[in-house]
Amino acid sequence: MSTTVEAAVETKADGAADAEADVAADVAADVAATAVRDLAPPEVRTPARPPAPSPAAALARRVLRGLRAVALRSAAILALLALWETAPRLGLVDATFLPPVSEVAKAWWELLGNGQLAEHSKASLARSFGGFGIAVAVAVPLGLLIGWYRPVAALLGPLLEVFRNTAALALLPVFVLLLGIGETSKVSIVVYACVWPILLNTISAVGNADPTLVKLARSMDLSTPKLFQKVILPASVPVIFTGIRLAGAVSILVLVAAEMIGAKAGLGYLINASQFNFAIPQMYAGIVTISVIGLAFNQILVTIERRLSTWRVPS
Repeated sequence: MSTTVEAAVETKADGAADAEADVAADVAADVAATAVRDLAPPEVRTPARPPAPSPAAALARRVLRGLRAVALRSAAILALLALWETAPRLGLVDATFLPPVSEVAKAWWELLGNGQLAEHSKASLARSFGGFGIAVAVAVPLGLLIGWYRPVAALLGPLLEVFRNTAALALLPVFVLLLGIGETSKVSIVVYACVWPILLNTISAVGNADPTLVKLARSMDLSTPKLFQKVILPASVPVIFTGIRLAGAVSILVLVAAEMIGAKAGLGYLINASQFNFAIPQMYAGIVTISVIGLAFNQILVTIERRLSTWRVPS
């Protein structure tokens, strides 16, 4: 028995000695590594942690990243402008019908200087934004009503299918005959064209609301107005704004076509009159102005959508 105890004691002592030896070896290795790092030249020393970048370096890095993103987004547009400038000058296309972009820019600057561009743009924007605003005010509440109440959808569904498949420009002569050739007919055709994308997207947004959230809200005894405010509207904002953005583009395109038929001011009138007078650079200047206005309007709508959708988790 005593022999067994003594053997156990000796084994425990040997294990403790081995553990102490391991600890001593680790400490010696750390000391040796520290000594080697301290004795090594500064250029080959390995720092314990990378130094934090200075504020100026961080700012320069952010600016460089932003410039790189802008260059990437602008590459296609710059390539198009370069092609537009060189193709007429090299004789690839007839410069009479497609002048270089530099001549178009010169004509645009002349129209801006003599006030014609501002006058025509103001007339078009007033008509377009007026019709667009009326369409939003009418289509969003109507879409919420149709999308939420099935009897209303069943009643108005066939009528909506008939009118939404009728092109707005096909009805332009009807609007002119009924409302005259003045401002009322032009604003009305814009309203008609803008209502459908907003209305259909709003109906789809309400119909596709998460049923689990709706049931949860109903279980909390929320009233219908509160249900719309807290659940339906926030969930429907992205889809509704898709229709609103489509309507924003449609409002400008349809108006320009209406102004080409009967108007004394507006970008459509400017383009049409420039074509008849064979002022081709001015015609392209009006087309470019329409494109820039549409791009700016779409960006404004995207910004508003982001403000109203701050609850969404970014993808």
